[in-house]
Amino acid sequence: MSGSQLSRRAVLAGAGAAVIGWSTARGAWAVEEGGDVARLPVLDGSVTLSGEGLERFAGDFGHLVSQRPRAVLRPGSVRDVQRVVAFARRHGIPVAVNGQSGDAGTAGAAGLESHSSFGQANPRGGIAVDARGLSRIVSVGPGRAVVEAGATWAQLTDAALAVGWMPPCLTDYLHLSVGGTLSVGGIGGGVQRFGLQVDTVESVDVVTGTGELVTASRAVNRELFEAVLAGGGQVGIIVRAQLRLVPARERAHVFSLFYDDLGAYLADQERVMAQGRFDLQVGDVQRSADGSRWRYKAELVAFADAGRGVDAGALLAGLRPVAGETQVVEQSWREYAFRVDAFAGYLRAAGLWGLAKPWLSLFLPASRARVFMEEAARVLSAQDLGAGLLLFYPYARSRVGAPLAVLPREEVGWHFDLLAFPGPGADTGAMLERNRRLYERAVELGGKRYLIGAVPGMTGADWRRHYGGLWGRVVEAKRRWDPAGILTPGQGIHAS
Repeated sequence: MSGSQLSRRAVLAGAGAAVIGWSTARGAWAVEEGGDVARLPVLDGSVTLSGEGLERFAGDFGHLVSQRPRAVLRPGSVRDVQRVVAFARRHGIPVAVNGQSGDAGTAGAAGLESHSSFGQANPRGGIAVDARGLSRIVSVGPGRAVVEAGATWAQLTDAALAVGWMPPCLTDYLHLSVGGTLSVGGIGGGVQRFGLQVDTVESVDVVTGTGELVTASRAVNRELFEAVLAGGGQVGIIVRAQLRLVPARERAHVFSLFYDDLGAYLADQERVMAQGRFDLQVGDVQRSADGSRWRYKAELVAFADAGRGVDAGALLAGLRPVAGETQVVEQSWREYAFRVDAFAGYLRAAGLWGLAKPWLSLFLPASRARVFMEEAARVLSAQDLGAGLLLFYPYARSRVGAPLAVLPREEVGWHFDLLAFPGPGADTGAMLERNRRLYERAVELGGKRYLIGAVPGMTGADWRRHYGGLWGRVVEAKRRWDPAGILTPGQGIHAS
């Protein structure tokens, strides 16, 4: 069949006649032949143009932004992505990848969704690309893995563990697509040692906004490599990645330290990081048992092999948590890696997973972290947090090498991650306004935002300020690799 003909597999018919192409005159799908109809390309996969297949791609994990795409591509090959992107470029149709990730094993198809929180992966009435069409673990071997972008970190983790390896840096929730986290950076408790997930990438295969397939690495096509990683999906669609792995560990010793004094918490966390005492290091802010104040918890993890312990005395020497409250749990490395699954199951069972979630993710310079946290603590209430978490832990800027993973200038910074799960009836509009105020205050203090958060009203001036001296590079990359400006409009980076 020639490229000008329509594969039977290319289109799922709607309620009436099958769509055959795009009307260039009307800017809409066409069901009849005509001089202005551009036929859809032949595909190995399928395109959905109506019904529930579109509805599933209208919203995302945040449940704050909803807009049905005009079509959903379920690619059967990388060539499908190339052809649809080239078609969309010719006709000015926006395109965005939708990870459709999640724990399908426990929640079924209903548990699959875009894990953006504010419509970042929504194509704004264009074509959504279902990443699950490209979700193979291609190969796993000593020190590296090759995976398609729709594979999840959970899939990769289990495949790597089976042969004695593991990813060096994981997000807390593992049922996220590899391509999705690489597009925003990918942060987790390994950031102090390994940087972001983008810092573990050796090469990527990318379909640019022109439909060209390009392999990029630090040695080949480096400019594209650096524009794609943590680039918000603005210049290309990652379809495959080669990732670094490290030898697997068998046991995880998890130390939970509690603090009532913010200054002591900040100092101990930074000390632990500077001395490299633990293999993983996170922390969060919690309400006290009587609900009267905020408390701080450092979660510090030391790895070991089976049959070997850790020196708890040396690991905790000189730290100043509340006496008598430190907890230590030993579990398998895999149990710790998948620790959020049980929490996610609770949220789903309680009906909270599917509600609106105004998340806010920020990076703060260490010198101003205390000021920001004290101000945020006065603003935030238990209702703002709901059943969620407020993560708050340090990172070392020198470990993060991806240029577009924009961070404050100081060498030590703090990740402030408000992962709210408000209950039914919560005033999410007011929470979004609060997010905006906290974001503006963070910027005043030298902070930056993480691309996953829900910050309303981002303007062109906000984005130029966010990227600072990198802004010209961001604009040039967009012009070079996505000249029609069709890719991932939901981020809003080039909207004005």
